[in-house]
Amino acid sequence: MTYRHIAGAVARAWFSREGGRRFRYRLEITCPAIGPPGKTACVIMQNPSYANDEIADRSVQFMEKAVFGGARPEFAGVGRLIVVNLFALVQTKDFQGKEEDVGLENDSAITKALKESEIVILAWGKAHRFPRREARVMEILAEMPDKLLFLTKAHPSRGTGTDFIQPLPVRTRAAAKVR
Repeated sequence: MTYRHIAGAVARAWFSREGGRRFRYRLEITCPAIGPPGKTACVIMQNPSYANDEIADRSVQFMEKAVFGGARPEFAGVGRLIVVNLFALVQTKDFQGKEEDVGLENDSAITKALKESEIVILAWGKAHRFPRREARVMEILAEMPDKLLFLTKAHPSRGTGTDFIQPLPVRTRAAAKVR
C-alpha cells in the first residue's frame, strides 16, 4: 500500500549515500493549509523507510494526522513537523540496528531538529530494542530541558486512537538525566 502525505502537506527529505547505503537524516513536513508554521514538533522514530518529498509511509502519515490534526491540545499551532530517527539507515525489512546503521551525521541531525522544536515526541515504540541509541538520544535531549515531551504507546506504524500520544512521565525524564 502506498501512503501519501496528508492533504496540503509539503515535505522535504534530506538523504545521503554512505558506503553504498542510503540514509535519511531528516524529513520536514509543513502544512500551509492549517496556517503559518508557528510551533514545531520533532518526532524521533526508529529508522526511516521510504518516506520522502512525494510519499509518506504509514508511520509518517499517522504522525502528520496526529500532530497537524491536533490529537493533543498542546499541538495547537504546530505548523511544522520534523522527523528524525534513532538510526538513519533507510530499511524496511529485518532491521538490525547496528552501529553502522546510525549514520555519520545522525546525532547532529537529531540535535538540530530538537533545537528547532518546542515539542518532542519519542516514537520509537516501547520494545526498547535499541537501549544504547535511546540512551544517547535522551542524553542529547537532557541538554534541552525546556521541551514539551511526549511518548507514543507503540511504534506509530501501529498507531490508533486519540490517546496514543501521552506526556512523558516525569520519572522517565529524571532517569534520562542520570544516565
